[in-house]
Amino acid sequence: MTEKIGNCHRGQNYQTGFVATVLAFIFAVALVPQSTEAAEDATGFYLLGSIASGGAIVPPPGTYLTNYKYYYNGDASGIAGQGVIENDLGRFTLDVDTDVEANVFIEIPTLMWVAPRKLLDGRFGFGLLTPIGYQDISANVDTLASLTLADGRSFQSGARFGINDDTFSFGDPLILSFIGWNRGNWHWRLASLTNIPIGAYDDQDIANMGFNRWGTDIHGGFTWLDPDVGFEVTATAGFTFNGRNPDTDYKTGTEFHVEYALMKHFSKRFSAGLVGYHYQQVTGDSGDGARLGDFKGRVTALGPSLNFNTQIRQIPISTSLRWYHEFNVKNRLEGDSVYLQTTIPLDPLFKR
Repeated sequence: MTEKIGNCHRGQNYQTGFVATVLAFIFAVALVPQSTEAAEDATGFYLLGSIASGGAIVPPPGTYLTNYKYYYNGDASGIAGQGVIENDLGRFTLDVDTDVEANVFIEIPTLMWVAPRKLLDGRFGFGLLTPIGYQDISANVDTLASLTLADGRSFQSGARFGINDDTFSFGDPLILSFIGWNRGNWHWRLASLTNIPIGAYDDQDIANMGFNRWGTDIHGGFTWLDPDVGFEVTATAGFTFNGRNPDTDYKTGTEFHVEYALMKHFSKRFSAGLVGYHYQQVTGDSGDGARLGDFKGRVTALGPSLNFNTQIRQIPISTSLRWYHEFNVKNRLEGDSVYLQTTIPLDPLFKR
């Protein structure tokens, strides 16, 4: 629904009518949704914060099931908010004040296999991530169009409208490959993550679980864990390389991310500590769909982490609960995310 909020300065009837017609035309075109982008500059297929405590430790050979429950609530305003719903504002440049809020809940079952043999003296394996989830994105937009005539008189017209979109669907599956080494208290891991663009996507929607583009993330990290004193330091850094979205002609730039965890292991069953991440887009966006130019993003996050290890009928279960609070944000949503991560080995179930 559009609500008229402004009109000023009187003139002759035919001039006023002309101005009203021009302003009406501007709003009619500017408010008609065009090919809507799925917040391509505000999010990526690599889920920040997904690697935390013990992230560089490769488990013994076998098959494992890890399930991630991920919740995110964030908002953006000004140019960052406009980037989320850019094409919904059309191709005219207006004075725009945009506030956007997003709620996301994603379930990511992940099947991982660690080979029984070594490669380059390291343990290697593969994994498949299959996200499914819900997104709700809403925006309030205030626009102001103005026209100044040659004689100095000015006319303005404003509008306020809302946009809302939600979806519950499958996202793009991801293929994981990795190799890791360890020596004493040190563990290292190299990995790649490839996004396969077959998830639910519609360029007329704001909320999309799929990204409609190929992409690869290359990352590596280490974990230092001293079981005698119970201290752990984990750090993982990587780059995300994005392909072009053919429906919007939008190519997101290369993204850098680093994640870390500082943990105290109080026993074999319980540990607690601090986790965080930093994200920085290192090259700009490009393509005809990148109407806001480079639009490089940045965000930092910190929060607590609690890890629990238990056993049910001789089957070990590892659980991690993490909360991240974001700050130092530019051209992205800013908010809070919560992870509940559970891992179980499947081999004991097969042998029963």
